[in-house]
Formats: sequence, structure tokens, C-alpha cells
Amino acid sequence: MKASEADILIVPGYTNSGPDHWQTRWQNKLASARRVEQAEWAKPVREDWVKRMIDDINAATKPVVIVAHSLGVATAIHAMPHVEKKIAGAFLVAPPEVTNPKIRPKHLMTFGPYPREPLPFPSLVVASRNDPFGTYEHAGDVANAWGSMLIDAGESGHINSESGHGPWPEGTMVFAQFLNRLQP
Repeated sequence: MKASEADILIVPGYTNSGPDHWQTRWQNKLASARRVEQAEWAKPVREDWVKRMIDDINAATKPVVIVAHSLGVATAIHAMPHVEKKIAGAFLVAPPEVTNPKIRPKHLMTFGPYPREPLPFPSLVVASRNDPFGTYEHAGDVANAWGSMLIDAGESGHINSESGHGPWPEGTMVFAQFLNRLQP
């Protein structure tokens, strides 16, 4: 699949993805990409975030490719049972442990637990071995439950601009390979 054949939905996490974040950079480079905009980025409410994502997916005119980061992964996974449009694939980066009582801020736990049903489309989970919001083992566990391929990003922190992943060329290459394997 080519990027132009898909509606690429960028799904940021808590507090949105700033101008230096790889998601924003990808959105600016890909003509068919658009962001799932939330009304309240700093105080996320699971039901509101999931509804907005469902609405954006159902408004798509082409097969949807999801590009989610952090709490955006939880949002996407909770939305899946309620969408009507075809999902071509999901690129899921740095899934946080939303059931971990040590997570901060605490209200992010309202996004847990993750549904564990296999996803009915190709998916890929990219996880770091030193992510402060979720262990690599946790990412492997949810990837296995969802039937997703797990990509080891090494020691990459939370895979965001704060951990040095603004441009994230390795992620661009992995995403391009993933997109090429999807069916329009």
C-alpha cells in the first residue's frame, strides 16, 4: 500500500505530540495523514478520546492506517470494536502500562486495562527496553495478545522528542516497510 492510498490517522498520547515529535513530523510530510484532535490533551477522558477516534475512523474515505503513540495506543485499541470502516493496519509505538498503579499521572489508569482480543488487521508494536511508562515485557505481552509483530527499539526511552526521537529515521524506515506490506 502507498501512503496516498490510505487515510493515515496520527493518534498522539497524553499532552499531544509537539512540533519536534516524530508524529508531527510524519503528519507534515504525509499528505494523506491527519491527527485525531482531542478536546482536552492534558486531562484525557477515555470515553471522549475513544469516541473522537471512532468518529475520525468512520469519517475516512480510504482504508485507515493508524499511527499511535503512548496513550494513543490505548485509545486506538479501545476504539477498534466500535469502528465501521476498514482498518488496513496499525503502527503502535510505546504502549504504556495503563494498569500499573505507579503510572503518572494517575488518571491515565482510566485507559486500562487493554482489550486483549487479536486485532483483525496487520499491526506492529514498537517498544523500548527502557521506557519509563511501560516495560518491554509488557509491550511484548500485549503485542502477543493482539497478534502484532513486536519490534525491539533498544534503549530508546519513550520514543518521543524528549528521548531524542524527533526525526526518528529508523521509525520512518520501519513504517515504510510496514505500509508496503499492507493491502489497500
